[in-house]
Amino acid sequence: MRPEISSKQFGFMPDKGTRNAILTLSMLMERCIEMSKDLHLCFIDYSKTSDKARHVELFRMLEKLDIDGKDLRLFSNLYWDQTASVRIEGEHSNFKHIKRYVRQGCVMSPDLLNLYSEIILMSLDGISGLKINGQNLNNLRHADDTVLIAESGKQLQKLLDTVVLEGEGMGLSLNGKKTECMIISKKSSNPKCNLVSKSKQIKQVSKFKYLITSDGRCTNERNNASFALTSEWSREMSKIGSRGVKMVKGRRGFGWSGMDRGREEEEEKGVKGKRRNDKI
Repeated sequence: MRPEISSKQFGFMPDKGTRNAILTLSMLMERCIEMSKDLHLCFIDYSKTSDKARHVELFRMLEKLDIDGKDLRLFSNLYWDQTASVRIEGEHSNFKHIKRYVRQGCVMSPDLLNLYSEIILMSLDGISGLKINGQNLNNLRHADDTVLIAESGKQLQKLLDTVVLEGEGMGLSLNGKKTECMIISKKSSNPKCNLVSKSKQIKQVSKFKYLITSDGRCTNERNNASFALTSEWSREMSKIGSRGVKMVKGRRGFGWSGMDRGREEEEEKGVKGKRRNDKI
């Protein structure tokens, strides 16, 4: 199943994570700024993806893959023909068939969720984005969180329209509160991004949390992270210092004096006693 998932997916994939996606996007921004080239981004977020994933579309995709019949039956038994009812004040409603959602906590759910988003984003193949070494890059994603990448506002609008159309066909809708756009530019005045989704203006921001600012810098977030780390370290050191504990160098390397000394003495006594018994 995983070979069918694009290399642009960084969520729930081996040897990949959020840090890899952030690093990749940061390098793209730095390169575009060096070349005095604007980079148009749109951070999209689907509303309750795991709860709205349709079983019919999911199994239709699984049947097209080279998956063993036993595995398909396993998926079918987990998701197909499930029913549920609601209990209100001790009374149960009529049972209804569950036709959508991905199980929370199931080991297969991350791959199924990635596969479901893959069905939608496959429609972006062939649409122009950013050219890198002759290859087209128009999106990066972590699970259902996706950033669309383009060289112009017109291209970005086309990418967004395609994603919205395909997503609605799969039963998903954009979360308007979390969907934002940004233009990375070297210009003193940041260009305007007139991005629209279903007649609604997409909010343009000058920075994105934990990531970047419109000039391609990460100074504020890095300072905040450094300050939080320093503050936490200071609090822990004050707690340790209040108990009269210091960092010292011993036979086993650096450690905290006054905390494990009694335990080390007991361990040494136990080892000596064991050796004495062995000799006897």
